[in-house]
Amino acid sequence: MILSIIFSCISLILFFCQLFTLQKGGRFLLTGIFQILAGLFVMCGGIIYTVMSPDWVPETESFGYSYILAWVAFPLALISGVIYVILRKRE
Repeated sequence: MILSIIFSCISLILFFCQLFTLQKGGRFLLTGIFQILAGLFVMCGGIIYTVMSPDWVPETESFGYSYILAWVAFPLALISGVIYVILRKRE
């Protein structure tokens, strides 16, 4: 999950850099790649937490709201990464 936060921040910084340096009609490809990687790291974090937590979580308790937020963040990060890849710079 920490890696996904790092890749999301890098993606945001790259977006602002490409916004001012990219030529007209260019795609935000590098930004999209980093955002897709962030989405994949969110998925990996959720899977690792799911696999590792049954050892110490009692049967009566649930995983909690942060677990649900991680699984909601996964498709949203992937969708935003795909939108960045498709996005073209206009004047």
